Amino acid sequence: MRTPHSARSVQVLAGVLLAAALALAGCSGADDSGDAKSAAGRPAPQAGAAGAKAEDAKSAPGTPRPIPSAIIRTASLTVEVKDVPKALEAARTTAASAGGYVGKESTSRDAEGHEQTRVVLRVPTEKYDEVLADLQGAGKLVERTAKAQDVTDQVVDVDSRIKSQRTSVARIRELMDKATRLSDVVTLEGELSSREADLEALLAQQASLKDRTSLATITLALSETPVKKAAEDDTPGFVDAVSGGWHVFVTMLRWIALALGAVLPFAALAALLALLWLRVVRPRRPRHAQPAPAAPTTAPLPRARRVPDPSSVPDED
Repeated sequence: MRTPHSARSVQVLAGVLLAAALALAGCSGADDSGDAKSAAGRPAPQAGAAGAKAEDAKSAPGTPRPIPSAIIRTASLTVEVKDVPKALEAARTTAASAGGYVGKESTSRDAEGHEQTRVVLRVPTEKYDEVLADLQGAGKLVERTAKAQDVTDQVVDVDSRIKSQRTSVARIRELMDKATRLSDVVTLEGELSSREADLEALLAQQASLKDRTSLATITLALSETPVKKAAEDDTPGFVDAVSGGWHVFVTMLRWIALALGAVLPFAALAALLALLWLRVVRPRRPRHAQPAPAAPTTAPLPRARRVPDPSSVPDED
């Protein structure tokens, strides 16, 4: 027969076992839910790893990177303005604000006193369109030409050749350090000088390409002279013919006068020499005596023999 104390001990033991079973069940459920959550969240790390691999592939040294385009931009503008010095100062300010500078400038005046200025501006390529628009708005646009030359292939070729040439120069220097014979050193020095000269030429070409692609060239011509429009009908008329004929006649008279003017000094000199000959030199020349005429001969001339007329001679028969 069980006692009340033993009954309580059994109940307590059963409760402890039940609590332990429930605790174990809760732990296993938590583990299962944690595994499920981690399994559900696995695609995100995989996607991140794929993105990292893609970035590594892009930044890998063996993978070719996209090359930015190298374009040489040039433009020429002819603008008619009211005040040339003021417009020139505005153009300088525009170029300086864009980060450029004035490369070349020349100013002259025509026969009527109108001032004409020609200036070459160098501006960054990214500011090319903006500066061009500002310069066009300075006055009346008369003429505009623009050109864009793609030299990307040339830039890539020069960069590759520079890299190869530098490697070649470094190799020659290594051989010079290892050379022991004087003849080898002399030969390597000549080869090194030749390759360094080629490298300097390539570097100069690279610098020129970089300057022309990074800075656009804008040639601006400012003038106060109004633009003369071509006549609609160029066919000459009667008045044009008369005017042309008169012009030819005047030109011919002018050339005749020039010819006479050129000959006149020589004609005057010839007349002076002739006058001196007739008045001075010729009277002083000695005169030679004229020979006396021969006396006529008094001897009688021989008489011509008369020949009888055959008709007057009588026949012997």
